[in-house]
Amino acid sequence: MKEINVTELKQMFDNKENFQLIDVREGYEVEIATLGGEHIPMAEVMQHLDQISKDKKVVVHCRSGKRSAAVIQALETQHGFSNLYNLKGGILAYADEIDHSLSKY
Repeated sequence: MKEINVTELKQMFDNKENFQLIDVREGYEVEIATLGGEHIPMAEVMQHLDQISKDKKVVVHCRSGKRSAAVIQALETQHGFSNLYNLKGGILAYADEIDHSLSKY
């Protein structure tokens, strides 16, 4: 599985790269802190395959990187995605290393 770290994600934001960011956390988690990506809860990802780009880089994140890794594994093995990147450490790492204003939970 391909991964990017939070510094690389910050560079992608800063460079205004054309990529899709998907947040697979639950709704209450998104209310606590968000990176501004599209919210598709983990349990609903397979019902929203049409919303996930196959034409550009897609970064998937959760709180720590475990749920997003599971989602990517399923999408790659069951649906042939090859453009997915897991955010290593999730939003917690982003809060620790990049944006200290994000609430941690």
